[in-house]
Amino acid sequence: MIITELYNNSIKRLPLQGQHIIAYQDNSDIVVYQAYSHAIADYAVEHQKLGGVYYSYNRMSWIKPNFLWMMYRCGWASKPNQERVLAIWISREDFEAILQQAVFSSFSDTHYVSREEWRKELNEKEVRLQWDPDHDPAGGKLARRAIQLGMKGEVLKRFGQQQIKKIEDLTGFVKQQKVYADSGTWDQLQVPVETVYKVNEGSVARAIGIN
Repeated sequence: MIITELYNNSIKRLPLQGQHIIAYQDNSDIVVYQAYSHAIADYAVEHQKLGGVYYSYNRMSWIKPNFLWMMYRCGWASKPNQERVLAIWISREDFEAILQQAVFSSFSDTHYVSREEWRKELNEKEVRLQWDPDHDPAGGKLARRAIQLGMKGEVLKRFGQQQIKKIEDLTGFVKQQKVYADSGTWDQLQVPVETVYKVNEGSVARAIGIN
């Protein structure tokens, strides 16, 4: 069960700037979020894995460790085919294995010697990385940037079929909190208790742009 806290308490603890992985976590696991249609979510919750006739492993699938970044993308479970928000537990070890495969989705001369090196990694690896502005409950951009990871191929299959330890449907909670987000009564808004995730390998942290 996800433990929550008041949003106003969370912002006192989290960094205001920089690129950080903000996540709900414990010593062994980390939670990532995805939003799906009812049909895909029903299968995922019942079987505790991703699949079924409506789910495709032949496309890119994105995970977001940050709750409010997920809320921005799915409109607090209001956008078409994103009406259900799932919290997905995976081990920190498996999450870091995904990070090790991550390639920036667009060229960055800070992290790649040349475009040729970047394109080579794009062809060889199955995880895409993006840093985007994090958002407040109303969708306003923050100075801090949040990570999202896109998976395909064998990495996605391992994630969806083998690495998931638990799936929790947060849709009811999300809809309750949307009332406070929309009305601006953020002093009543609850969010998952998230902290800065520390990547185990310093070289991986540098490679993915954490600062």
